[in-house]
Amino acid sequence: MKSNHFKRVFILALMIGLGFVFALACTIGPEKIPLSHSIKIILSKIPIIKNFIDLSDVKDSHQIILLVVRIPRVIGASLVGMALAGAGVVFQGVLRNPLAEPYILGVSSGAAFGATFVIVTGISFSIIGLSAISIGAFIGALVTMYVVYNISRMGIKSSVTTLLLSGIAVSFLLSSMVSLMIALNRDKLEQIVFWTMGSLNAVKMAQVQVIVLPILFCLLVFIFFSRDLNVMLLGEESATSMGIDVNFIRKVLLATASMATAFSVSISGIIGFVGLIIPHAMRIIIGPNHKYLTPASILSGGIFLILSDTIARTIIAPNQLPLGVVTAVIGAPYFIFLLYKSNVGRF
Repeated sequence: MKSNHFKRVFILALMIGLGFVFALACTIGPEKIPLSHSIKIILSKIPIIKNFIDLSDVKDSHQIILLVVRIPRVIGASLVGMALAGAGVVFQGVLRNPLAEPYILGVSSGAAFGATFVIVTGISFSIIGLSAISIGAFIGALVTMYVVYNISRMGIKSSVTTLLLSGIAVSFLLSSMVSLMIALNRDKLEQIVFWTMGSLNAVKMAQVQVIVLPILFCLLVFIFFSRDLNVMLLGEESATSMGIDVNFIRKVLLATASMATAFSVSISGIIGFVGLIIPHAMRIIIGPNHKYLTPASILSGGIFLILSDTIARTIIAPNQLPLGVVTAVIGAPYFIFLLYKSNVGRF
């Protein structure tokens, strides 16, 4: 078993790694920008520190590329990755299911339905930097979570099994409705499919500014309730006997995880495997204690999605791959490996 000292050092290393990967991703692209220049430009936007940064040797074109295109995209990737990985830890803990992920309760299908509905109806508007498609996806994800939870209610509480089955049923229903809308609107097929495959190529700083505080709040909630998650893994009766209000905490965590996922898909589309493989990988490295597992997964999720997005936008440049394709290509084989090593699928 890993010592607590190792776990703290590992989390610190992840924090440093996230900062390094962030700066490195900003240098990679059709226009090569030195790492030192990227770091200078990033630091020049931080209060107090910016007074000590000299940008006289940095090209104006490089500053524009980083500030307008790359930095918003990399920030978006880090936020989405952290949100999905954090939500994955929460879903696996609350549902006591190692195969759970942010989309298991139909959140992704709800987001896809909301976005598809906006696309096929041609609704067009923008609110606080978010397009109609983003807002449709956000509303669809949250409404779906609300519907699933209420369908699963048994008396005054919801059982884990009923919640999972309700999510699966609603997910299939919404997926079939998305397929129906595609069949009736084939001229919108390419736009719908591209959105459902996930991408960050259209992310702007205005969108990032909208999601940054809500996602950071959700991440803090995940960390705050990490000790309660440890107790809940012992079972509802044991947790209740130890003074944990299981029903209340489950509601809070499921709502927060769904909120984090909804904000993520509103700017990125559907991106799978992040909330599935990152918690598993961190559980192998750092152990099952959520006090350490939750922050480690959050940081690793940010690193993973920044690297995945960098691959997506550079591997076939000047064209770009959908981000969801890259995470699936990396995530599926790795998850099969995890299943083989840990025998998750055995009963």
